[in-house]
Amino acid sequence: NMENNISKSLYWAPRVLSIIFICFLALMSLDVFGSGLSFWQTVVALFMHNLPALFLLVVLIISWKHEIVGGVGFILAGLAYIALLMRNQFEWYLLLWAIQISGIAFLTGTLFLIGWFKKNKKIQT
Repeated sequence: NMENNISKSLYWAPRVLSIIFICFLALMSLDVFGSGLSFWQTVVALFMHNLPALFLLVVLIISWKHEIVGGVGFILAGLAYIALLMRNQFEWYLLLWAIQISGIAFLTGTLFLIGWFKKNKKIQT
């Protein structure tokens, strides 16, 4: 019974964490409303700011059944964010941003990979 609870937690943890993370990213895009842009500029800016969240939403939908996609997708998203940050001159606060955003992406991807390995191990035995 304990192993069944761990399996349920391992199944749901990356999915719930993904949903929270995607909502957090979408929430951060709302800063475009304070920019004094026209209506269409705001629409375009909102779309552009939400591309990472939309990409991760597609990854989540696919990885609901195919955990390997979530594992690879979220880890690549974390690496892409670090690469984007490295375009700026180094400041210490960027390190905190990398830990907050990429760290959550890496954790989510790792949880998806653990679930995928665990599922494949059951299939082989």
